[in-house]
Amino acid sequence: MRKVVFGLGAVMAPVLVGSLIATGCSEENGDGGLGGLPDPAELCGPCGDILQGDVGISGDARIDGVFKALGNMRNATLSIQADFDGEIRALAEVWGVEITGEVNADVVDDLVAEIEAEITANVQGELVVDYQPPRCEASVNVAVDVQAKCEVKAGCTVMATPPELSVECEGTCTGGCTGECSGEFSCEVTAPSIQCEGQCEGSCELEVAAACEGTCRGECTGTCSAQDSMGNCAGSCDGTCEGTCELSAAASCSGSCTGKCLTTPPSGGCEAEASCRGTCSAQCEGSCEGNFTPPSASAECEASADCQASARAEAQASLECTPPQLTVDFALQANIDAEARAAFTAKMRELRVRGVAIIQGAAKYEALITGEVEGRVVFETSPLEAVQASSEGLEDIDFEGDFNVPVLKAACLLDAFGDAVSIAGDLATDTGATIEAQAAFVGAFSGGFGG
Repeated sequence: MRKVVFGLGAVMAPVLVGSLIATGCSEENGDGGLGGLPDPAELCGPCGDILQGDVGISGDARIDGVFKALGNMRNATLSIQADFDGEIRALAEVWGVEITGEVNADVVDDLVAEIEAEITANVQGELVVDYQPPRCEASVNVAVDVQAKCEVKAGCTVMATPPELSVECEGTCTGGCTGECSGEFSCEVTAPSIQCEGQCEGSCELEVAAACEGTCRGECTGTCSAQDSMGNCAGSCDGTCEGTCELSAAASCSGSCTGKCLTTPPSGGCEAEASCRGTCSAQCEGSCEGNFTPPSASAECEASADCQASARAEAQASLECTPPQLTVDFALQANIDAEARAAFTAKMRELRVRGVAIIQGAAKYEALITGEVEGRVVFETSPLEAVQASSEGLEDIDFEGDFNVPVLKAACLLDAFGDAVSIAGDLATDTGATIEAQAAFVGAFSGGFGG
């Protein structure tokens, strides 16, 4: 991953010195050469900092958008790393695990081993974790906004009425679709309680006893993995459940569905009350899980393609992930006294809260760097690779003909490319250990800590 950016820095240095010579920050301050020019900060303001999210490094939105995306990505990974470190240290304190150095996979393994030992000592049967991974999607709003602003700064005449907040989505569109939404169970209806003829995502109030693919709360005809204080089932049921089934994943519901009902669209797409969660044949007006193309805000703009590259990069670098859907059920052993019960239950509450935060952060971290979430491909080209591809595209730019970078910004731009080399190198080398440690915790948690 580092090769692209290092190559870019080597190519850009002589190009910038030769081709930016013609322009200054204003008509008054260009003197025809770099030699003897004042400090850029005196005439153009201080040079921008990629990691601070500054948007005026070069003065051209198409270039600065790539820098901003790279800075956003680095800041996001640093924030997730810090949050992960803090959450693991907090759990280690709760569970009595000493950490003397950095948080890594070995530390996580020690913590997991302690949690597993206490679960074995206190829980009757197994810990039941119903789990759905987070969903990570790039923001359509960010992409459209960046595209429009970039085209304005490039001198294009934008439409009097700006484009709708929509993109051409090559993956899964969640929200509105201006064309046909297709795919099995891709129409989503949300209501407090409805009869669902497709798959229910949430909870199902069973009208008659039926199999439950999740947590059964009520009577279980068979073996229940956990019970509540009233003796009712509060875990997985290997027979039939009578009561409420809290579904761990979208599944058929032979009763009333509370949450979301997913149905397969008829010919022509989803009905009016339903939104799309599938392949959209036209414009996606929600969020896009996958590659996408932002709409142009100008009827004719030569800079549109360059703007789309930076807009896509910024949107993917600013992706958001939903929290995982997670329930944790267990039944304590009968011989545990009240004080021990209270202590263990408090630990489990802490584990769930911090565990959800860790899993959500891990999903975003992995999606940014690899384009995957727990082995499932979200972006065919990862956001990191997309930013690097956008950077690589700058190698072929005719700065004298296509861009208008002030001569006194040349030093700033050279510094920015140097920073980009360093940032890309850090992203390529400093993320593997965190991904490994996060994966160790997520795997243990979603698997019920060996239960």
